[in-house]
Amino acid sequence: MAQRHLDPTDPTAAAGPPPVPAGGDALADYLRAQATEFLRALRLHRESGAGAHGNGAHPSGAHPSGAHPSGAGAVDRGRGRGPAPAPDGPVDAARALRRAARRLSGTLHTFQPLLDAEWAEAMRPELAWLSGTLALEHAYASRLDRLLQALHRLSGSAAFPAQQQAGRAAPARAAATADPAPVAPLAPSVTRPSPADRGNLTVGAAKAGALLDRQLTLARTRAHSTALQALGSSRFHAVADKVALLASDVPLKDTAAAAADLRPLAAAARDRLTDAVAALPLVTAGNPYNAQALVHGLSPDPAPHPQDAQWHQVRLLLRLHRYALEVLAGTDAEDADGADGTTDVRLLAAGEALDRHRDASEAAAAAAQAARTPRIAPATAYALGVLHADQRHEVEAARYAFQHSWRKEPIRL
Repeated sequence: MAQRHLDPTDPTAAAGPPPVPAGGDALADYLRAQATEFLRALRLHRESGAGAHGNGAHPSGAHPSGAHPSGAGAVDRGRGRGPAPAPDGPVDAARALRRAARRLSGTLHTFQPLLDAEWAEAMRPELAWLSGTLALEHAYASRLDRLLQALHRLSGSAAFPAQQQAGRAAPARAAATADPAPVAPLAPSVTRPSPADRGNLTVGAAKAGALLDRQLTLARTRAHSTALQALGSSRFHAVADKVALLASDVPLKDTAAAAADLRPLAAAARDRLTDAVAALPLVTAGNPYNAQALVHGLSPDPAPHPQDAQWHQVRLLLRLHRYALEVLAGTDAEDADGADGTTDVRLLAAGEALDRHRDASEAAAAAAQAARTPRIAPATAYALGVLHADQRHEVEAARYAFQHSWRKEPIRL
């Protein structure tokens, strides 16, 4: 009988078996990697002196350096990648802590059906609490720097002394979120006062800057104290202990979860994002100078701007979507936006636009809160009003940029 040979020109013959979809083992590897990054950042945070008086100490016998034999170091070496670069200084260490906590919390949220339900439900709010507490100090410093720079730009006056201090105290947000991807063009958003009004603005700008400096510096100091107390609390130590255990043992739901397909859960996260984006007024946001961000601008209600909530929700869902893609790609890299490990430029540009939207919205709220201070001079109130309008126009420009980037076809790099 003649022996049958495969046709070497048949592409299906040389292709081999289809690729195995990412399963629970890939999820466990990702969680171990993020847990190890958390412990490594915690050790560096303590060694840098930011966790003085025992605030950054880890009470357990875990390896805060991340050198666990079954941790992410082994996972990274198995993938041919070295460990993540070490953060430099307490600010970078705290940022690395927040980054790992966010990814752990978001991954537990998306892939909870594959994990032990009780454990995941207990861990998610604790990680969210830690990430939010550590982010406040940096947020207040960046907000003050943003508002003082806007006052300087609008008034044309010399830089305020407080602006220089704020710039030395906290690194610029743009350096922390540097993005090599091309950014969508912005709608013209700078509201410049007329020459007749510029004199009044310059008179009140210095007092407005001093008022903002007092309020936001006080808030930043309180946030710093809160963060130190949190890092020294038994609540944080309990979280650190659980993360240390996670670096070696991921509590999957059952043995079948190790071979489960992660793609349906990641697709559900993508669908939630798509539905939330569909509810946004993207048609209006695509028109420059639509002034929708200024609606309710004179409302006496001190609550956050009502129309910003759905945009903030989209930002959170986009982040969850990106974390799910990182798990599917089998990497903890910041720029893993595709299931094949490539970068989706559209998601990068959309995420940056939503970050600018969040920053401008919070800055506008801070200017409005300062304008409600009793017994301030009319020139100061006027300067704060112009500053509030300027930041709301920045909100509008960020929405325009998001609309421009989201409607593009996905581009892989």
